[in-house]
Amino acid sequence: MARGWRVWTALWIVYVVWGSTYLGIKLAVRTLPPVLTAGTRFLVAAVLLALVLTLLGRSLRVTAKEAIGASALGIVLLGAGVGMVHVAEQRIDSGIAAMIAGSVPLQVVVWRTLAGDRVQRGTAAAALVGLLGLALIVVPGGFGGGSSAVGLLIMLGASLSWSRGSFISRRLTLPPDPFVATTIEMLAGGLVLLVLGSALGEWSDVTRESLQAGPVAAWAYLAVVGSMIAFTAYAWLLRVAPISQVVTHQYVNPLVAVALGATVLGERPTALTAVGAALIVGAVIVTVSREGRTARTSSPAESNEQNELGTD
Repeated sequence: MARGWRVWTALWIVYVVWGSTYLGIKLAVRTLPPVLTAGTRFLVAAVLLALVLTLLGRSLRVTAKEAIGASALGIVLLGAGVGMVHVAEQRIDSGIAAMIAGSVPLQVVVWRTLAGDRVQRGTAAAALVGLLGLALIVVPGGFGGGSSAVGLLIMLGASLSWSRGSFISRRLTLPPDPFVATTIEMLAGGLVLLVLGSALGEWSDVTRESLQAGPVAAWAYLAVVGSMIAFTAYAWLLRVAPISQVVTHQYVNPLVAVALGATVLGERPTALTAVGAALIVGAVIVTVSREGRTARTSSPAESNEQNELGTD
């Protein structure tokens, strides 16, 4: 019973906090440079998490192979994936960004199929329907041209990077302690983004005028709550809760993001976008539930292969 309420508390942290990060990013990049915002966010979170682990007596020592694996994953997931979200949200609504990101589990199914993995027909059909919904969101705006089209393409690239990273994570040697792995991933992703932001000359955009209270508060929220606290809750859930329960965040987060974008920013998706979002969410629910049932009835080895839908 005691663990039950802790699991649900951690789940709701992941539901609400990760869903709210799209709003936080949108508010932060109103005046702050996007790549440096993402990079410094992860670096601060990595330092804070490392400090907490040290105070708790947890060893941060890893092998070279584990460090390389976690760093590579951090660069793909956080550097390329989440970093591009910050750039995209300068041009598109936070709700639309969340809808595109919500298609990641469906993209993982495609990566699995291309790699020759066994994918059930029902799962493949659901993924196909969801990807049709993704097309309804991206294609019309892409044909429209301009800044919005660029933002949609960047966000699509971000989601592809995240799904690819999720897929290859099972092939990497990672630290056995997920909290240590998360620390290294955020450190590597943050450093790459910091170097890239510096190369792009973004430090010149950090001025007294850009350091407004709202965007700075949003950055602090992303660093402490969105990165350190939520990632820690997610890593703990992966250790103690059924994967079929943990991955429910993948269709709850976009719903939270859309609701917050509409309430706080007044974002209003078009009818076609709303249809696409419904197809994505429905397809993800079907895909996640089918994968969860398969994992419960398969051997441990097979289960580990199918659980990549729950990795971030």
